[in-house]
Amino acid sequence: MARKKTFHIFREAKKRGAYDDMPMLPDDIQVQLHLSRNDRPQPFFLVCEKDTLLLLMSGGGAVEFKETSVASVPLKAGDCVYVPAGAPHRIVPEGESVMLRFKAQQPGLEAMAWFCAPCGAELHRDVWDTAAQTSQDRFAAAAQRFSADERLRRCAACGAVHPPLDLAAFRWSEAAAEARAG
Repeated sequence: MARKKTFHIFREAKKRGAYDDMPMLPDDIQVQLHLSRNDRPQPFFLVCEKDTLLLLMSGGGAVEFKETSVASVPLKAGDCVYVPAGAPHRIVPEGESVMLRFKAQQPGLEAMAWFCAPCGAELHRDVWDTAAQTSQDRFAAAAQRFSADERLRRCAACGAVHPPLDLAAFRWSEAAAEARAG
């Protein structure tokens, strides 16, 4: 998809999948908009080196946080949620939702993190530089690696084993190819 300075959010959202985080504006725009159409909980917590802003365009749900003073922020259409740099967070929609994520033009480091449901300890974290690799490429590779390796899913604190991820519904490889072509 050739990126444009303007686009119809809901028309473009029909082309998106869960947590595609597709960059929508030309590369020279200072603040980038990333579009996703989500219908299931995000299978990881995202950690961004720089502040981001989430804008829910349709649907409802919540943003869950780890390692912050706020555990969760409820969402309804039109809500904005500020996500401070370094805050692990994940989106948990109620039904289908369309979301925009505002990121810096050069977002820097990002990470995917998984936490133990019973005790809250961090299970695994995968970090990359967005200047060297698209986030969508890393989403696909890191999620597959986490799902395939029981050692990464076993909690060192309490011994609980996180189940493998169901990745069938995610189209990150296709989204990565589209983002690189953008």
